[in-house]
Amino acid sequence: MNSLAPSATRAPMAVAVGECMIELSDAGAGLLRQAFGGDTLNTAVYLARLAGDAYRVGYATALGDADFYSAAMLEAWRTEGLDTTWVQRRAGELPGLYTIQVDAHGERRFAYWRNDSAARRYLSSDASPLLAREADIDLLYVSGISLAILPETDRARLLALMQRLHARGACVVFDNNYRPRLWPDAAVAQRAYADAYATASVALVTLDDEMALFPGSGGEDTALAQCRARCGDGTELVVKRGQADTLVARLPGEFQAVPTRRVERVVDTTAAGDSFAAGYLAARLHGQPPAVAAAAGNALAATVIQHRGAVIPAEAMPAALWP
Repeated sequence: MNSLAPSATRAPMAVAVGECMIELSDAGAGLLRQAFGGDTLNTAVYLARLAGDAYRVGYATALGDADFYSAAMLEAWRTEGLDTTWVQRRAGELPGLYTIQVDAHGERRFAYWRNDSAARRYLSSDASPLLAREADIDLLYVSGISLAILPETDRARLLALMQRLHARGACVVFDNNYRPRLWPDAAVAQRAYADAYATASVALVTLDDEMALFPGSGGEDTALAQCRARCGDGTELVVKRGQADTLVARLPGEFQAVPTRRVERVVDTTAAGDSFAAGYLAARLHGQPPAVAAAAGNALAATVIQHRGAVIPAEAMPAALWP
C-alpha cells in the first residue's frame, strides 16, 4: 500500500464508492425488519468506526433528494462519522431495495429491486463529487459491485479515475466482490476486472469469486497464479479462502499465511467480506504490516458473523484488532 501516514495538515481521506440500499430482513411471523446496507457502505461504516485520528472516511454514492429513506441514510452515515459531502442528491430518484433471508447455517438468500436506483447514475457527468474532487482522495475503495451497477460509459469513467489516482501515487483498493447477475455477461466482467486489477495498489480477493469469474483455472493453485498475474508488481494481494488461512503478499513476493478465527456458531454471514476489508485497511492505515492487518480483518469478520445484519451495533465491536 502506498504511504498514507497523516500529513502535517490533514489526515488522509479514504473514499468508498458504491451503492447503499434499503434492507428488509425476515423478522419472523411474516414481519420484515428495515435497515440499510450495501457492500462498500458496510466497509465504510466499519472503517469509520476504526479510524480514530488516523484517517477520514467518505462515502460516494447517489441518493434521492426528497424521500424519507435517502434522508435517513444520510443521517445514519453522519452519525457513524462518515463524510457525506461525497453524496450526490438526484431529483425525484430513490435508493434501491433488497430483501434477505438467512438459513439455519447463517447463509443468505437475496432478492433485489435496484435497476433504477439513483446510485447507478452517480458518475453520469463530471459534476459527480467523486470526479470533481479527485484531488482530495488519498485512498479509493471500489468493489466489483461498484463497477457492475454502472452503465458501460460510467464504468469507464470510474476505471479511468482509478488509473489516474494510481498514477499520482494514491492508494487504489479493489475488492473483487463478484455477483454474476449484475453483469450482462462474464466477458464484460472479465475485461472490467482486468482493468481494475491493473490499477490496484491493494487487491482484496475472495478466491471463490475469482474462480467463478475466471472458470476452468484447474484448481486453487492455478487460480492463485493467474490472480497474481493479473496484478502488477508492487500490488498488495490479499486472498480470502473461507475458513482456510488468508494469504497476503506484496508482489512479486511469496504469500504469507494468516489463520482465520474459528467461530462456533455462525448467525449471519452478511458483510463477512466487507468487514474483513475494513479491518484490513484500518490496520494498514494505522501503520500495521499486512499480516497483522489480515489478522485484524479476520477478527472483525469473525465478530460480525456472530450477529444478525450487515452492520453490527457499535457496542459489539471488538475492543482491539491489532497491538
